[in-house]
Amino acid sequence: MVGISYPLGAPASQVTWRDGKRYLWLLGLVLPAFPFAAWGLAAATGYGIFWWLLLPVVFGVIPLVDLLVGKDSDNPPDSVLAWLESDRYYRWCTYLFLPLQYAGLVLACWLWSRGGLSAVDKAGLTVTIGIVAGFGINTAHELGHKKDALERVLARIALAQTCYGHFYIEHNRGHHVRVATPEDPASSRLGQSFWAFLPRSVYGSARSGWHLEKQRLGRLGKSPWSPHNDVLSAWAMSAALFTVLTAAFGPGVLPYLAVQAVIGFCLLEVVNYLEHYGLLRQKTPSGRYERCTPQHSWNSDDIASNIFLYHLQRHSDHHANPTRRYQALRHFEESPQLPTGYAGMILLAVVPPLWRRVMNPRLLAHYEGDVTRANIHPRTRGKVLARHGSR
Repeated sequence: MVGISYPLGAPASQVTWRDGKRYLWLLGLVLPAFPFAAWGLAAATGYGIFWWLLLPVVFGVIPLVDLLVGKDSDNPPDSVLAWLESDRYYRWCTYLFLPLQYAGLVLACWLWSRGGLSAVDKAGLTVTIGIVAGFGINTAHELGHKKDALERVLARIALAQTCYGHFYIEHNRGHHVRVATPEDPASSRLGQSFWAFLPRSVYGSARSGWHLEKQRLGRLGKSPWSPHNDVLSAWAMSAALFTVLTAAFGPGVLPYLAVQAVIGFCLLEVVNYLEHYGLLRQKTPSGRYERCTPQHSWNSDDIASNIFLYHLQRHSDHHANPTRRYQALRHFEESPQLPTGYAGMILLAVVPPLWRRVMNPRLLAHYEGDVTRANIHPRTRGKVLARHGSR
């Protein structure tokens, strides 16, 4: 997937690395264009099944391509990381996601409100918009970690559709500090199903984001109930968006807007669930947690999922270097590896017996059979230790 070339006129010692996936990153823009594709195909054929098309593409086609194409574990050499991150082409691959995301949302509101679609068709369109919104949160994740003020603003805009603007605060200043510890609501535990994890992460992340902002404003001598609170301003942005859409298309669009938002942030949370499942940072003699290492994130180098998720699956390097841009993230051999990409793992996560059968043995193998080194769910701790503790 990679090659080496020399820039014209450069000395032989100056080597330029060529990203073999450079133009594949544009495929990330296919997903937010799906509402338009569904509309065109449904109108051309008269078949309402096309409103549901994105669902089997994301959870059928992409996992299949992951299995057929395989993995890419090549890393860019350290000597080209600065050059690679400065290439603005990669930034535009993420910037362009947002206008497509919101154009699709406006189209959906128009279709929901104008009539002509059956209840099943509207449901399919809602699911499609919700999936796009979930991928929009991933785009916001990539942009929100950057130092550039424009990218941070774009991240907040991308999050407005799912009413999840607090993620911008909690993820950067909460999750990245507490990752792979029992204190982190976004780090799932051994023995904890996704359905038990979901309410804890949703509520805990919102509460954590509010608490972090309250602390920050307290240090500045300001009240949390003020325009300076980034959580309140993020929620206000969502309220303004929904108000404008309701004013333009009528109150009938509100139920669909609410459902697509829930679908979007549930996609985020199921990804949170699988990224650190059961992994635990040990405490040092000082009582503090050890530094986060590549062994505290589940990784995957499956190509298709990584293309559509902007290398999110190289999660260990992301935690080691949060501001590093997606195209420069590296694979670590010592990281625990998922059996397939995120799209396929999501299907396992929503079926807890299948998830446990696949992931619990991998987690135990990662800790060489010592289950006491894992982050165990308190409610199932006795059961887990009784079953695996003797190992």
